[in-house]
Amino acid sequence: MASHTPSCARGTGVKDGPAAAIFWVCLGLVVYTYAAYPVILFVLAALTQTSRDLEFLLRRRQRRTGERHHYIPQVAMLVAAHNEERVIVAKLRNTAALEYPAGKFEFLLGLDAPSDASAELVQSVTHPTFRVFHFAERRGKLAVLADLLDRTTADVLVFSDANTNLAPNCLHKLARHFADAKIGAVCGELQVVSADGQPAMESLYWRYEIVLKFLENRLHCVLGANGAVFAVRREVYHPPASAIVEDFLVPMDIRFAGHGVIYDPEAVATEEAAPTPTDEFRRKVRIGTGAFQALVGNPRFLNPLKGLPAFAYFSHKVLRWLAPLLLLTVLACNVILATAGPLYAALLAAQAGFYLLAAFAWMRVRSGRAAGPAGMIFYFVSMNLALLLGMVRFFVSPHTTVWSSTPRSAVPPMETPKGVVRD
Repeated sequence: MASHTPSCARGTGVKDGPAAAIFWVCLGLVVYTYAAYPVILFVLAALTQTSRDLEFLLRRRQRRTGERHHYIPQVAMLVAAHNEERVIVAKLRNTAALEYPAGKFEFLLGLDAPSDASAELVQSVTHPTFRVFHFAERRGKLAVLADLLDRTTADVLVFSDANTNLAPNCLHKLARHFADAKIGAVCGELQVVSADGQPAMESLYWRYEIVLKFLENRLHCVLGANGAVFAVRREVYHPPASAIVEDFLVPMDIRFAGHGVIYDPEAVATEEAAPTPTDEFRRKVRIGTGAFQALVGNPRFLNPLKGLPAFAYFSHKVLRWLAPLLLLTVLACNVILATAGPLYAALLAAQAGFYLLAAFAWMRVRSGRAAGPAGMIFYFVSMNLALLLGMVRFFVSPHTTVWSSTPRSAVPPMETPKGVVRD
């Protein structure tokens, strides 16, 4: 009796078996982290919300209390800056305009041995809540923040960047959650805009990440924060001795120590995207280096006994960081399997078209034009390439926490807010 072999398997040899298995496993992991995981989150979050609603209907307990809205702890905002002359004045003006009681707030700025005009510019904007410290020796962000920490006794520490503008009510939105003694850290929402104030191409990916963070928040498994806008209860803050992505590690340490970490989309901050794709790419390479530093140095985050936080960390972070290797493996296996059948040939053609579109968009961006319809493909590929180079840098080259600031676009003049004294 004649046997019939599926067309997609014809022409395969013994060696095609392992290649096919590796191909589908790696492709499945990429699809899982970018597409299936969000769906799983949505389903779990919906079930969780439904159970809470049913509990409320059955027990009729008040779910919202006004206690946190009247909670005004002592807050200190800590900012480390190096060569930020283009944005430092705008940061000071924005901070002076924040709506928080002056007696309950202080702003500590640490200048990490700047070689530009930052030190002179900060003298042009003064405010009773401002405390500026000049450090002659370049030591890096973590060392500067550690010095600033020793100079405040505030109950809540707010971390931000020199190029980040906080909404007027941002401090209130962050601080209110600490009325609950179980909360150890609060992550705000960062909105990335272009130089003209419009959403940047990067912001489309940010929106996707915000959806994931919102769903993870409902499931009590928020991962990390953004260094531009997050707050920590002082008594649970234990800064790492050496880290590139400390804004990820600090909340993760707090979470795995048993304290709550939440995301508040109402605590809004805005930040201008890097002025050129090259500048943005370099920033992402550095973040990629920090990601692998965090992955290798903190295996405890993968402890399955931690439940949903460990599941979210593996699904949302670890697989994303490993995605460049997975994508390369998928491509290599697809080349090997190209003659194994029409399915693999079609998939290889699709991959080739995908990367050609990214290259086409890159050429448009390089020539000063908009990326066009292939912009998101270009962003996806460049993000994974940056992660790959960050991994290589981590494993083969020395890395340091002493950073170089990302180039900034010129900041337009702003009105001096009430309470600011200009010399």
